[in-house]
Amino acid sequence: MTGSPVAPRRAPASRVGPRIFGMPAGRFKLLLFAVFLLPLARWVWLGLADGLTANPVEFLTRSSGTWTLVALLATLSISPLRQLLGQPALLQVRRMCGLFTFFYACLHFMSYVWWDQWFDAAEIAQDIARRPFIAVGFAGFVGLVALAATSTRGWMRRLGRWWQRVHRLVYAIGVAVLLHYWWQKAGKNDFSAVFIYTLVFAGLMGWRLVQWRRRQQGGLSAKHAPRPPHDNHRGAP
Repeated sequence: MTGSPVAPRRAPASRVGPRIFGMPAGRFKLLLFAVFLLPLARWVWLGLADGLTANPVEFLTRSSGTWTLVALLATLSISPLRQLLGQPALLQVRRMCGLFTFFYACLHFMSYVWWDQWFDAAEIAQDIARRPFIAVGFAGFVGLVALAATSTRGWMRRLGRWWQRVHRLVYAIGVAVLLHYWWQKAGKNDFSAVFIYTLVFAGLMGWRLVQWRRRQQGGLSAKHAPRPPHDNHRGAP
């Protein structure tokens, strides 16, 4: 007596996680994490090799400021890149980019407060009031503190719809950081690098403006579209 044939078991479907540029998202995050640490590793190497130039305080202060701006531009580039390149999983690294922006901003701020001013609060306050480029840079740093403090999921839940509005402060911070950089470079009449950074920032803001205009036009089109006729007769299907 033969029984009914037993259907072979199906192998469990392999779960493929999100990928970024063909790489598993977790591995891409680790790679990007390592890339963001390269400037810090370079400073440590130069310090051990006695290669921090004749003025190490100035070198580290300006270099950390430059990498703050680079990390900020990388953060702002996530949204355009994920849409233009069809990489939605890039959104997973945006918070990390933002936190590295804050990390290098903290190093920049501490190099000024510690090595330049030796924690002299009165002198720092006078410097902020007397020098506009210091005041603008300090305002940008305070903004980054607010964004870093509210970047967690807990704060996203607490703020609700206000969270996104608060984090749009990053655009004003970008302007403040660029102004700080322009004024700092004006002392040596060297605008080549800051001009490139400004063009990149303008391009990122221009992309957002285009997207905003498209959303506005789409909303107006939907609002003024003719409605289908409504049949008020009872029993109409």
